[in-house]
Order: sequence, then C-alpha cells, then structure tokens
Amino acid sequence: MAKKYSTKAQSKIKKVMHEYKKGKLKSGKSGQKVKSRKQAIAIGISEARRKGLKAPKSKGRKKSSKK
Repeated sequence: MAKKYSTKAQSKIKKVMHEYKKGKLKSGKSGQKVKSRKQAIAIGISEARRKGLKAPKSKGRKKSSKK
C-alpha cells in the first residue's frame, strides 16, 4: 500500500525541496547547508509532522529480541 500524504503536507515538502535546490536549506542543530536530497526530504516530512499534517509515521528502529 502506498504512503498517503495530505495536500498541505505535500506542499510543505515541495517548499523545503525548493529551498534545497536553491541551496538555502539548513539543518536544525548545526545550521549547515543540507547537501543530501534524502536529508532534505526527511526535513520536509518532519516539519509536516510537527505541524500536525497527515504524513506517515517514521518506522524507527526495530526492537531486537534477546534470549
């Protein structure tokens, strides 16, 4: 099943990607320019989630079962 994003979330990601292509997108903590396309997408999705827009949850780490 495909991941579903709301139209507002899509527009937020589009704005972030536009900033990335112009070279103006910066990461949160370090403030350095983002060089990776994947990192730019991740920033856009996380900003959409923070605003409460419909974006899929992150998968996170899998729990390992130790015996």
